[in-house]
Amino acid sequence: MASEFLKARQTRYGAFVAVYLIVVIAIVIVANWLADHHNKTVDVTANKQFTLSDETKKVTGNLKKDVTIYYFERSDAYDHARDMFDRYRNLSTHIKVDYVDPEKKPDIARIEGARAMGDIIVDNGEKKETAKGLTEEELTGALVRASKNGAKTVCFVNGSGEHTLADTDRDGYSTIKTAIEKNNYKTDTISLIEKPEVPKTCSIVVVAGPKHDYLQPAIDALKTYVTGGGRAIFNFDPVLNLPQEKMGDTPELAALVSGWGITPNGDVILDLSSASRLFGQISPVVGSYEQHPIVRVMQDNATVYPLARSLEVKPPAEKLFSSTNDSFSLTNPKLPINDAEIATAKKGPFVLGAAATIGTGSNAGRIVVVGSSGWMANSIMSAPVGNRDLALNMMNWLTSDEDLISIRPKEPEDRRLHVTGSAIRVIFLTSVVFLPLIVIVSGVSVWWKRR
Repeated sequence: MASEFLKARQTRYGAFVAVYLIVVIAIVIVANWLADHHNKTVDVTANKQFTLSDETKKVTGNLKKDVTIYYFERSDAYDHARDMFDRYRNLSTHIKVDYVDPEKKPDIARIEGARAMGDIIVDNGEKKETAKGLTEEELTGALVRASKNGAKTVCFVNGSGEHTLADTDRDGYSTIKTAIEKNNYKTDTISLIEKPEVPKTCSIVVVAGPKHDYLQPAIDALKTYVTGGGRAIFNFDPVLNLPQEKMGDTPELAALVSGWGITPNGDVILDLSSASRLFGQISPVVGSYEQHPIVRVMQDNATVYPLARSLEVKPPAEKLFSSTNDSFSLTNPKLPINDAEIATAKKGPFVLGAAATIGTGSNAGRIVVVGSSGWMANSIMSAPVGNRDLALNMMNWLTSDEDLISIRPKEPEDRRLHVTGSAIRVIFLTSVVFLPLIVIVSGVSVWWKRR
């Protein structure tokens, strides 16, 4: 009787083990299938370092045909690049990745134009572009260049004291030049003094805060350009009598944009909000935006406007962004600004940026006006704010590439661990002395009990 009970129990136990093994095997099979067909990851880093940007998602989502990314490297070095390429493949079925060892397949390397180990070529069958590094900014930039028919040129006006592209100091525009060129645009400089005519090669004209007003022929050239379907950005400075110079006194240029519904006021904006303390009270910080296509994606992204003047906006122009409720409008204030001036000043918010479409149809012009020229300067473009995204979104809207308006890849955040001398001693004693000692004592104790 006991033996039969034991046999029955063994049979039930065996059946249970069999079912358990079947369930485990089924779970493993399903898990492998899901991993193979649904490659998903979760980014838990503070700055979303391993999450692709909105721009990348838009660019890959707009692909209409297959694009092959060729990665030329030795086969034993593929693994460090797979994570980045897999993230792109997961966004679009049109993206294919081909890992090529140039030493084993020199013909493919020669056909695609690879010259060195680590080269990345984006090929859509009609056009090839090179990514200069294994970064999101380079890869997405190459995808954009491959999908667009030729680079467009952004022309910066020089000759009246404007910010210049060659200037690498705080007030220069060299940083925005680099950003523009990485986003499928070319840059150039033009002078409306020598020849008052905008070249036909200019897709966008940027007037970058002239210190001196333009002569009438230059004003006429800009007017003809915009009304004929041209695209332009006008960056104004406030009218100030500084100790060493006078800035922003450009009434003819102001009158030009006023005719298109955007009138620059003769003031300077003081910002007393807590955010402005990082940049100074005469550098208004903007954190909310209108619903215009340029700024719709900018919500929760702060932008900064050093030495800004306000704008009056009426149709056909539209507001883009304004200063905070804690801002004040001052006329030619004396520095430092005292409480008496603030007490009598007009309180904000004030419009700092606006856009307008001039005319109708395919030949309509487009302009953007900003009441600051320092917002594109190197000192601000290098800061962790959204000015670069805003500038590039303006370029995309002006060239009718609204599908590229987005928030772009951010530089990896420097999150170093700072450890003091006393903390180093604690770490040393804990890891090198106490933990090994605990293991040794535990081992001796077990041996002693079993002895």
